[in-house]
Amino acid sequence: MRGTEALHLRLLRLLRDEGAISRAELADRLQMPRPRLLAELERLVTLGYVAEAGLAASRGGRRSTLVELSPHLRFAAVDLGASSIDVEVVNGRLETVAVYAEVADIRTGPKAILHRVNDLLHKAKVDGAYERLHAVGIGVPGPVSFRDGTPVSPPIMPGWDRFPVRELLTREHGCPAVVDNDVNIMAIGERHGGVAHSVDDFLFVKIGTGIGCGIYLSGEVYRGNDGCAGDIGHIQVDAHGPVCSCGNVGCLEALFSGAALAREATAAARGGASPALAERLAASPTDSVTALDVAQGASEGDVTCIRLIRDGGRRVGGVLAGLVSFANPSMIVIGGGLAQLGHILLAEIRSVVYRRSLPLATGNLPVVLSELGPRAGVAGAAVLATDVAFAEAS
Repeated sequence: MRGTEALHLRLLRLLRDEGAISRAELADRLQMPRPRLLAELERLVTLGYVAEAGLAASRGGRRSTLVELSPHLRFAAVDLGASSIDVEVVNGRLETVAVYAEVADIRTGPKAILHRVNDLLHKAKVDGAYERLHAVGIGVPGPVSFRDGTPVSPPIMPGWDRFPVRELLTREHGCPAVVDNDVNIMAIGERHGGVAHSVDDFLFVKIGTGIGCGIYLSGEVYRGNDGCAGDIGHIQVDAHGPVCSCGNVGCLEALFSGAALAREATAAARGGASPALAERLAASPTDSVTALDVAQGASEGDVTCIRLIRDGGRRVGGVLAGLVSFANPSMIVIGGGLAQLGHILLAEIRSVVYRRSLPLATGNLPVVLSELGPRAGVAGAAVLATDVAFAEAS
């Protein structure tokens, strides 16, 4: 990144995160000579990124002029799940302007899914949410080449391999686009506005249809050489376990995920091991039970439901214990759809991590639930969208 781009990114991030700031304070915070700051601000005003926001409060002497991000800035944030599309349009302060959500099957392929994304964004335009978009951020539930803006061999996304997602969105909306995997955008969202707001080194573990880990090191997402860092769902935990969607045997994801839990719970219901699950199975139009049924059964004290959750938590905790010994994070955040299993799951993960990791690594290690919950993904996609636009402002 060139010097001017880096400066604009720092300046615009400051206005995004803190709101209107005086020119004098900006010069101090950025450690810039006042004349250069004024020149850069003038350029950003011309480009439509910055606007004046009145006068600062008087501290004696001449009052300084406040500047803020232009109220016309708009960014699209998209979070694709295995069975859902969530879209938000936000302003430069990441405040929500419009929200759209619908059920969708990621397996229908990129053309169908991205067509729906584009339809929702065009609907937002018709509804008056924006005149033009300045960037689009999108997360997908599979490995992504961040450099190329494409999914790469995603196990649960047939037809998406190397599909030019970034290129298509850029062409469709006439603005920069950025593509990342879903757990990274959730980690970014949690870092920006959730429980990890002041933490520079943490792990965000998404437990849902799949299992993944967003890794924050020194205040930045660590993606690895090819963008697949954190794919912990495909770490083998049982050499004699079931076949995973990736083709290997006994992966963590094959033993504990939304689909795996539903499979085990349905078997328990049919086998008579769980009265609570048997009752829900009898009332189910699909002749199966879900992770939500397990959560509700556990809250009623059903022994089998509690055991299923604890078994899953023990497996996740075992993998995380190894990561804690390796990376020594300051926090672990648990999110994703199965976070709804609540404190039974959390307590089991904590217990295993604390028991199997070194005391030095766990003495000050909180293991907590996501504060943003289901909004973590769109929140992180919005942050990524603003960052890519701000970096290109020159």
